[in-house]
Amino acid sequence: MSLKKHLGRLLLTDIRDRDIADYITTRRAEKAADKTIRNELGTLRGILKKHRLWTRLRDDVVLPRGRHDEDIGVALSDDEEARLLTACAGSRSRSLLPAVTLALSTGMRLSEIRLLRWRQIDFVNEAVKVGRSKTEHGAGRAVPLNQRALSALRQWGQQFPERKPAHFVFPSEKVGFSGNDEIPQVFDTDPTKPITSWKKAWTTARTAAGTQCRFHDLRHTTVTRLLERGQPFAVVAAIMGWSAGTSVRMAKRYGHIGPSAQRQAMATLDAPKRNAIQDNAAPVVPSSSLIQ
Repeated sequence: MSLKKHLGRLLLTDIRDRDIADYITTRRAEKAADKTIRNELGTLRGILKKHRLWTRLRDDVVLPRGRHDEDIGVALSDDEEARLLTACAGSRSRSLLPAVTLALSTGMRLSEIRLLRWRQIDFVNEAVKVGRSKTEHGAGRAVPLNQRALSALRQWGQQFPERKPAHFVFPSEKVGFSGNDEIPQVFDTDPTKPITSWKKAWTTARTAAGTQCRFHDLRHTTVTRLLERGQPFAVVAAIMGWSAGTSVRMAKRYGHIGPSAQRQAMATLDAPKRNAIQDNAAPVVPSSSLIQ
């Protein structure tokens, strides 16, 4: 463990802010990500708090920023999305295209999609109920399915005519090649186990598409487009499964979204004030229409 390696020689009472600063410098030199360093120091902080030693250090310690502070993600352009979907369609992983389409259409996290079961999809009410999620607020939320998501799921479901509610939507399976044309062949499909990962197929597809976006950026793209198209932030927060605290942070992160919509909203203040008396007055009926 890195903490033991670099700070194990010190007693807890001997640890000073300069030791923590040196630890950060050393771990960065070892190519550790700031998020990793922050998590490691979080463990140290917990230990020091338990022994009531953190208070004397906290004002002098500057922790590395987590990824959510320094990286707000990338929203795909329409052209980038089209190239990415084309690359996914040509992937040796037949489940990559429906998975990416679902991610773009719902904003669901990678783990939420990977562990999805058919019983969670309600084709009648056009919604998907998220199962286990990264956060407590994300678990169990219902996400409406638009027509693109429904179409992708229905087409994908045709591959499994004997599927059962408990089966995974994206099952574990292997892919091989046959013939001189190296046509992909799927075998050893096990619907009782979820696919392990799309990592290799995803990396190949995004490289072919000429984009370096992460899978999580598909979720960022969904949020960005919803806000740019004028959807209320509270509605987006509910769909994404954000807690109150996360919503506050996301409001700051996405505060730059939708300047045109914001401008249109403010422009309504330029409109002449309507006369309330006129609004409530009975409509004037043309004399030609009066009953004689």
